[in-house]
Amino acid sequence: MKSLVVLGLWVASASGCTSTPANIAGDYTVGVTNRDNGCNFPNWTVGGMTAGVDVKIAESGSNVTADVTGGTGAVLDFAFGSSAFTGPIDGNMLDLTLEGTRVQQTGTCTYTYNGEIIATANGDTMTGRINYTPATNGNSSCTAVAGCLTYQEFNGSRPPQ
Repeated sequence: MKSLVVLGLWVASASGCTSTPANIAGDYTVGVTNRDNGCNFPNWTVGGMTAGVDVKIAESGSNVTADVTGGTGAVLDFAFGSSAFTGPIDGNMLDLTLEGTRVQQTGTCTYTYNGEIIATANGDTMTGRINYTPATNGNSSCTAVAGCLTYQEFNGSRPPQ
């Protein structure tokens, strides 16, 4: 019986275990490639690339902020109301979100767009995907945007640490 309790405690502690966060803080230069445009963003060219996007990453324990700066940051500020993605890092895996505050409307549907960065860090490089999805008021006139997904793939690097 005692060994079952010890085993149960070990399983419980291992299942909640996270990896030590990688040191990813720094100034990154990122290249982004547009992929599927399921949300019909204007001026979106599938396969279109943007090079030289500046991203400043700050780390505090297992929390990360990735602030997109420069011209691309200004575009995000205009479209989403912010240019900063925040969230956890677990080992070298990131899952950061940007909750949009710029309200849009179609008929009686009101919505914002949210962004999510899912990335893997490897030393001074990072690769991943940025998903853009709407958050609607649930009105029946939201069918044109509800459930859509537009995304980009990216890779970036920082100077060696």
